[in-house]
Amino acid sequence: MRQTAPLRRGAMTAALLAAAVTGSLLTGCTGGGHARGGGALDDGRAPTPSPSPTASRSPEVLKSAGPVLAVKIDNVRAARPATGLDAADVVYAEQVEGGLSRLMAVFATTLPKAVGPVRSARESDLELLGQFDEPTLAFSGAQHKLLPLIDKAPLHAQSADTTPGAYFRAADRPVPHNLYLRPERLMESAPGGDALTTGFHFGAAPQGGTEENSRTVRYPAARFTFTWSDSRKRWLVDMDGTPTVTAEGRTVAPATVVVQYVKVRKSQFHDFLGNNTPYTETVGSGTAKVLRDGRAYDVNWSRPGAEDGTKFTTKDGTPMNFARGQVWVVFAKA
Repeated sequence: MRQTAPLRRGAMTAALLAAAVTGSLLTGCTGGGHARGGGALDDGRAPTPSPSPTASRSPEVLKSAGPVLAVKIDNVRAARPATGLDAADVVYAEQVEGGLSRLMAVFATTLPKAVGPVRSARESDLELLGQFDEPTLAFSGAQHKLLPLIDKAPLHAQSADTTPGAYFRAADRPVPHNLYLRPERLMESAPGGDALTTGFHFGAAPQGGTEENSRTVRYPAARFTFTWSDSRKRWLVDMDGTPTVTAEGRTVAPATVVVQYVKVRKSQFHDFLGNNTPYTETVGSGTAKVLRDGRAYDVNWSRPGAEDGTKFTTKDGTPMNFARGQVWVVFAKA
């Protein structure tokens, strides 16, 4: 994988941006974000009619597909188990309104048949995704005041309203926890590992570290626990006290877990209950814990700008090698 993000290929055309955000957006923020124009709240009271799972793929969609696919995934109890999460190359966990959590799954080497449940975007997602080269962002919607920022971001925004043929609603789950994406209807094929311009290094474990069998990260209303499995040589994920298994029955088990300590501040946005939307700052520098091979390493992280990947280095400045396989990055308040 490339170590740092390349220079942007150039801004997306005005036509693409307009197409990506035209009309109202489905299912906004946690507990009821707003659709464009003050439309339906994100509580399922007035959902957009479900697009057919067999709808034809649009040529315009394929043209707008970016190098990687990033999908915003619901992570409250009612939304679990998720679909397709085990196929992601990188999974980011962030805090949202009410102290809950939400996931951003990034796909480069494999595109699963379906991913979800898909939920809404946040302001800090735009900064986070800046390290990828014009990625495709799949999301259910966003607050109407956030849409102009999405317009300007160097990414391809593909919501359920703008590209309905790529989404469907599952009949066995309640709205808003039942919106799913068919990745093949946004991208013809997986772009490959070189599209992961995150700055991550992979290789042999460095010297040092301390033995670690379990690590827990807590948000005000959410909890992640990673437990080392010596037999599987992977970290087993437990969310809010429940083992993380996909809807397909596959255990989610990353090879590397990064607990990245960042500044979490208030943003300019709120949900419909008045709860402030946290903004997770991923540009800057700080410390992190890297878990791999049953050991924990104290490292530093640095990301000078939004277009740069994040460098993780040991205390002597050597790049921190991750174990090959899925990577989870959990943003924790510094």
